Amino acid sequence: MKYTILGAGIAGLTTAIALQKIGIKAQVFEAAPDIKPLGAGLLLAANAVKAYQHLGIAEKMVERGRLLPTFEILDQAGSTITRADAGAISQKYGLHNFAIHRAALHEALLTELDAEQIITGKRAMGFEKNEDTITIQFQDGATIATDYLIVADGIHSSVRRQLLPDATPRYAGYTCWRAVVDAGDLKLSAASETWGTDGRFGIVPLTDNRIYWFACINAAANDATMRRYTVEDLQRHFGHYHAPVAQILAQTRDEDLIWNDIIDLKPLKNFAFGNIVLIGDAAHATTPNMGQGACQAIEDAVILADEMAKNSNPAVAFRAFEQRRLKRTHYIVNNSRALGRVAQLNNPVLAAARNALFRMLPERVNERQMRTLFEVDF
Repeated sequence: MKYTILGAGIAGLTTAIALQKIGIKAQVFEAAPDIKPLGAGLLLAANAVKAYQHLGIAEKMVERGRLLPTFEILDQAGSTITRADAGAISQKYGLHNFAIHRAALHEALLTELDAEQIITGKRAMGFEKNEDTITIQFQDGATIATDYLIVADGIHSSVRRQLLPDATPRYAGYTCWRAVVDAGDLKLSAASETWGTDGRFGIVPLTDNRIYWFACINAAANDATMRRYTVEDLQRHFGHYHAPVAQILAQTRDEDLIWNDIIDLKPLKNFAFGNIVLIGDAAHATTPNMGQGACQAIEDAVILADEMAKNSNPAVAFRAFEQRRLKRTHYIVNNSRALGRVAQLNNPVLAAARNALFRMLPERVNERQMRTLFEVDF
């Protein structure tokens, strides 16, 4: 039987590795012409690290990243709204608040696969079902036939669009800039996110004296003014925020900026379609507010391989995977979107009330959410 994975991102590569562990060598097709170290930073939570431990490759990730002692949500003056101690969480749920550059994670995953498994420059445009096989059509005019198709080519997946024409990305109401820069003389060890009435600013220390930062501002979708924003514009916008926001922006060049609107997918009713299954952002793209986008894609890989190891019929395994993943990923997508609306409040009175409420939340509320996020049955 032939297994094909569309997309060589975190979801696709982790799935190829997970399948390899159970004796299935899948072919991976990637739209980009080359596999390049792109992107910015990300935090892997305890559930994602557990998934990589399950695959026996967590140490490869850990040696390329950085464990952060705390994560704080601050107001724009720098006062703490909430604080999470990674040490305490790690004792209970496993390694947490682990920061890594997306390119470093990607490179680590690639070392687990044979180079000939990955074919680049192949953007899938659609498919045809012919009895028990699937013929995938690529942008360059090429086609390939496969028995089973795992779709991991992201939120704009053409295969998902063909299966579910109404499942289109939706705008969250705010736009975002990201960059990885040299930290200069800043001695930062903790991750933070600042909730101000002019937008959010996140700071995540990485290895080699680098910082990943992001900034989110409420705006219309695909706003031409936001598209033209430079570092100088961001300095004007966030210049009154607490230190070291201004210092970090001063270390940033215009060419360092990565800009995009924040989008997600309304939760789908199905991930499995016979001998086709959707995973990662193609299935359940979420806003980044809970830090679970990559984490859920990594979970998908391990759980899909688990079901395929238990079921001789992959289509049955795909349906079982769907049943294990629907409720959890719906929870992540819905709660992350709601958290983003709360975090992006720009009315000073409402923002002050939000901050006061979050400061008063009993520890059991945070504990319940952590238990929901981090206790995963692989």
